[in-house]
Amino acid sequence: MQLSKSEYMMFLKHPAWLWLKKHRKEILPEPSPALQARFYEGHLFESYAEQLFDDVTSLGFANYQDYLSLPRRTRAALEAGAHVITQGRFEAGPITCIVDLLRRVDDTAFDLFEIKSSTGVKEEHLYDLAFQRVVLEDAGFKLRKISVLHVDKSYVRAGAIDAKALTALADITDQVNELTDTTRRHIARAVDTIDASTMPDPSPRFARLGAYQEWLEIYERLSGPLPADSIYRLPQANGKVITELEQAGLGSLMELHNFEKLNTAQRRFVEALQDGRRRVDRERIAGFLGGLRYPLTFLDYETSQSLIPPFDGTRPYQQLPFQYSLHIQETPDGPIQHRGYLHHDKTHPVPHLLQRLMADLPRRGSVLVWYQGFEKTRNAEMAEMVPEHAAFFDALNARVVDLMEPFKHGWVIDKDFGGSNSIKKVLPVLVPDLSYDQLDIQEGETASRLWKQVVIDGQHAETAAKIFRELDRYCALDTWAMVRIYQVLGELVLKSTPQPDAYSP
Repeated sequence: MQLSKSEYMMFLKHPAWLWLKKHRKEILPEPSPALQARFYEGHLFESYAEQLFDDVTSLGFANYQDYLSLPRRTRAALEAGAHVITQGRFEAGPITCIVDLLRRVDDTAFDLFEIKSSTGVKEEHLYDLAFQRVVLEDAGFKLRKISVLHVDKSYVRAGAIDAKALTALADITDQVNELTDTTRRHIARAVDTIDASTMPDPSPRFARLGAYQEWLEIYERLSGPLPADSIYRLPQANGKVITELEQAGLGSLMELHNFEKLNTAQRRFVEALQDGRRRVDRERIAGFLGGLRYPLTFLDYETSQSLIPPFDGTRPYQQLPFQYSLHIQETPDGPIQHRGYLHHDKTHPVPHLLQRLMADLPRRGSVLVWYQGFEKTRNAEMAEMVPEHAAFFDALNARVVDLMEPFKHGWVIDKDFGGSNSIKKVLPVLVPDLSYDQLDIQEGETASRLWKQVVIDGQHAETAAKIFRELDRYCALDTWAMVRIYQVLGELVLKSTPQPDAYSP
């Protein structure tokens, strides 16, 4: 069996991942809709990056037979004098790779380009290209330069997409060359892994390159659901931390008593787990709530990211607000009203959203959000897009209060938060009768992806109306969840049980 570039990267993330790919592929999860959407945008970026080159011979494959014939077709194109090839495949013994772009320098040397949809060079790109270097040179091709073509995040769209301005070039030849010997050793180990009759140790301690959480999902498919006190459930864990815990002979976090090497979130989680009781700092929560001013407004934006900026004045991967939800309470005993906006048309959403927001948002009182860094940054960016209304956004940001603060600072700690401050983790613990499970759209990434597919890409025409309804329900629940959490914080301080308002989105 051959070792491909993607399989080599699997090996680096976890050796057992590669073995499963070759021997028990059914264990591995299918690509998620979110991952498939990123693949689509990556392919679109490739089409722009390739515009920077002249005299391009495009290869690639559409089916398995095409894939098998690709090495032969690649060599034939180069022997025929092709100046630049894309998606050519090379083989050298047990290893093979498909290159994004190879440019001829002269009769003996080539420049290798990898097209990446990131905004810079990542560590994994170096390993990826070091593998390609070994394959090509073992196949008899000399490389002069090795580069990454990535997204230039400073690009601002003005009219048609400018392919040259959208891309940036990073020469990483020296870094890749330094990895050659290490890469050859890794390749030898990867080939041995493929040939092994048994799977390597699947312990999460071997997860690398930021793949810990991804591997944990696969690990649970192998071993079954992990208990809440498993060392593998430690928040923000990585292979290094887990190795230390395993070497100490620990399997359960209940057995952990030396917190010296844990960060704050990890320590709070383990302490709460071992203590078994919710910890509440009523004095600090009371001070936080006492600083709020009515009317209270609970605000949430939904945003969309695009690698290719969809509108003039936008940048790659800029979070573009297309929807908001507001829950407003004028007085402590007053009713709670809901207002919201969702942009339906393939036009720049910000001017339309701003017009409605200026009408809906009270001009006084506290504006509560969950994780203020996100909402305040969106406000600042919208102020740049519509500078004539910058004062509105400046005044709005001056009133923003982060409802996540009591959880971020540990004034409320519960083991069932799982060491997270996410509203998706906090809500079911504090307000068990309210859940996102009832919704078709249950998190922001899905909301962003579906809105973009419907409005920007023109997909899902037959279900667009239903998707819009679900987007309204999801965003409204985000702010209603904040209302209910705010009420519970008051309950924790007063040790009484307030009745939630009758309104439900």
